[in-house]
Amino acid sequence: MATIAPVRLMMLMLLITAGVLMVLVRLSWLAAFAPPTSTRDAAAALVPLRGDLTDRNGVPLARTIDAWSIAIHPDRLINDPRELAPKLAALMPEHDAGWYLRLLTSGSRFAYLQRRAMPELVRAVNALGEPAMDFARVPERLYPQSNLAAHALGFIDFDGQGRRGMERTLNAQLANPVDRAHPIALSLDARVQAAMESELGAAMASFKARGAAGVVLDVHTGEVIAMVSLPNFNPNRVPGVQNPNDPDDPAAMQLRNNVTQSVYELGSTFKPITMANAIDSGVVTSMAKRFDAREPLTVGRFHITDDHPQKRYLDIPETLVHSSNIVTARIADELGRDRMQAMFRKLGFDTRPDIELHEREMPIWRKDWPRITVMTSGYGHGLAVTPMHLASAYAALVNGGIWRPATLLRVAPGKAAEGRRIISPATSDRMRQLLRLVVLQGTGRKGEAPGYRVGGKTGTAEIAMKTGYSHKRNVSTFAAAFPMDAPRYVVVAMLDSPVANAQSAGQTTAAWTVAPVVSRVITRTGQMLGVMPDLNRDVDVSELLPLLWHAPGEDQAIPE
Repeated sequence: MATIAPVRLMMLMLLITAGVLMVLVRLSWLAAFAPPTSTRDAAAALVPLRGDLTDRNGVPLARTIDAWSIAIHPDRLINDPRELAPKLAALMPEHDAGWYLRLLTSGSRFAYLQRRAMPELVRAVNALGEPAMDFARVPERLYPQSNLAAHALGFIDFDGQGRRGMERTLNAQLANPVDRAHPIALSLDARVQAAMESELGAAMASFKARGAAGVVLDVHTGEVIAMVSLPNFNPNRVPGVQNPNDPDDPAAMQLRNNVTQSVYELGSTFKPITMANAIDSGVVTSMAKRFDAREPLTVGRFHITDDHPQKRYLDIPETLVHSSNIVTARIADELGRDRMQAMFRKLGFDTRPDIELHEREMPIWRKDWPRITVMTSGYGHGLAVTPMHLASAYAALVNGGIWRPATLLRVAPGKAAEGRRIISPATSDRMRQLLRLVVLQGTGRKGEAPGYRVGGKTGTAEIAMKTGYSHKRNVSTFAAAFPMDAPRYVVVAMLDSPVANAQSAGQTTAAWTVAPVVSRVITRTGQMLGVMPDLNRDVDVSELLPLLWHAPGEDQAIPE
């Protein structure tokens, strides 16, 4: 017996040694060959799984936080589903009690109740005391400003991939382990964005419009300071689209970015572009040059008329102040197809809007350009573009003549895109005078913001239908810039199919519907943008004022 004990002890030691060796060999193999686990170490945990997006001032617009998923195993249910269903519906009202009851009694092995939930909801569901509930931690993309700038930001899918907006454009950078530690600053200013959304949303509700769009653009850098498309959506809870090609599907309308995806004939807002083309090309050499507007202009079976016919010859300032279709068509006719097309092409009106977003639509550009199209395109009919196209064009009209692509990324000082020359500096100076005159004396008067020296042009265009132009629906647009003595920002506002009311004196024209929106936005945000109101400064329009003819006793202002 005495010899057995040492043998047993030796065998036990050998077994223990073999076990330790096996563990060490296994650990060595795992260290050398096993794939990395999904658990992040302490250092990596400090880096978000997806980079943050901020506005130009560092305000968070999109962040990644830890959240939870709530699921259930219906085949393991303990509680009575008829009692549990209404409790779940009360906590998660996205579905009614009937929906939850059908799920709970389906007998399936696993189903999500909510893919991303906040901790307080998890606690409430857990308190129901159902063991079949399943909770797991998942990263959550949070948009702390809710609907603000939804179309610019976009959203991600359940796999964490960007699906729209800058989330899609910057997807690789936001997910890159090296880059995601540093927030990406967008060009947006959350304060200006909120003001534009508020004012445009109020106008859309007041006039019962189908949709709306708004842009604030830096004229020297192309930075988009605000981008508003209405109706909008909450990227924290993206609506499901039943038919993305149905223009009347409410969810599809919410997700559509009217600023870059919807194309419109923008009416008289094109007249300053035609006038700049004429001045720069030498078709118009004097502001006093007069054109016949005594009668409607007949071209074949088409008749071009004025909304406020003056029935006389009009000079250049009068043409814009009175918004004459007849004279603008005559000027476009003198310019001819080649020069009209060349200007539109230089402004990018034949390509998708030049901005980082994937959600961009092609303009409607006719393959053939008969004489009537050349003439009507001069005042914004026959050629359909996005509001983003228009904003970039107006920036070039007033900034000295340089067109630059729009951008949703913040531009460092001195790093603006080089751009291309559209018109001469002298023509740009003249356009600042003319646009200011439209606000002082013409249809843009309700767009004035005291002290900010606003210049701009209204545009009211009937909507093209399959059966022709509608006489009951229009697109109302006001394109403006400020301050006109040293322009810094373009502001464009548009309403799709506004309905007249007492606020607009029964009118649906841009002068009554969207010009006041631009006025209020500029008044609210001018100082935020570094433009101080000054009632003692202005553009010198003294040489143009004598060219405006007034009947004896007539008020100096032109009716809307």
